[in-house]
Amino acid sequence: MKFSDDELVARTLSGDYRAIARFITRIENNDTKAAALAASMRRACGRAHVVGITGSPGAGKSTLVDSMIRAYRAAGKSVAVIAVDPSSPFTGGAILGDRIRMNLAAEDPGVFIRSMATRGSLGGLARATLESVHVLDSAGFDIVLVETVGVGQAEVDIVRTADTCVVVLVPGMGDSVQIIKAGLMEIADIFVINKADREGALHLEKDLYSLLALEEFVPGQWKPKILRTVATSGEGVVEAVVSTQEHLQWLETSPQGASRRLAVVTQTLVSLIAHRALDEKLSGREELLNRLAQECVSRKRTSLEAVAEFFKKNGH
Repeated sequence: MKFSDDELVARTLSGDYRAIARFITRIENNDTKAAALAASMRRACGRAHVVGITGSPGAGKSTLVDSMIRAYRAAGKSVAVIAVDPSSPFTGGAILGDRIRMNLAAEDPGVFIRSMATRGSLGGLARATLESVHVLDSAGFDIVLVETVGVGQAEVDIVRTADTCVVVLVPGMGDSVQIIKAGLMEIADIFVINKADREGALHLEKDLYSLLALEEFVPGQWKPKILRTVATSGEGVVEAVVSTQEHLQWLETSPQGASRRLAVVTQTLVSLIAHRALDEKLSGREELLNRLAQECVSRKRTSLEAVAEFFKKNGH
């Protein structure tokens, strides 16, 4: 069944899962009209708390998300999840297997789960993620959880999408070093040490507190919380959910929270402008790109020379 734009909007606003899924599919396929419709809907009724879950592969993000869903549902919240998976650089395909780890939550009628491929985007998210969040927000979900790819150091785009960023770490993986390298100290609102029943959890917790002690927090500024969880058993998950709600309250009631939101939205605009400029610059220039790529392969040009030639051909 194919929906008209008006039907798609009406059904999405009423929480029709089939319409929501088709709306997101259109956005993933770069349908600019669908993206505009999503933005207009959100202006009318957006209210969701967007929580980003990021961290290195194997940290247990999907299992933690599954446990958090159950905690939110126990509190009477409706939940949507966007789980982003990496795409093959050759075929563009992705396994989209995070929902397998969320098998308990996937059976709940109050939960909507959508897997999404990065399709070559860096930073841990797909380019369609932000507009898809707008769709889920408009559909009336109380909580939108966005689970990033799990690539590690480059995975900071979530801060431009989520209200609250949860960084998931595990003992024994050198995470304190990764935090410094990745700049996760700047994007983390909550640190969750998952698999805290493993040896090394206390040491990792001490490392985190030591790193936070190096930061200067002015009065009223949010200081990242450090929590321990065992997602497989649910231990500590309720505390993590409560902490996300406390962070949302800080965002909505404090001057510092308002400033944080303004800075994040500014970064989002810069990112979206860059994406649009890139699309416009590359549109219709496939032949030129292929020729320059062939010249790079045959060593007639370096990559930097090819880029310079591209801009020269396009009047820059």
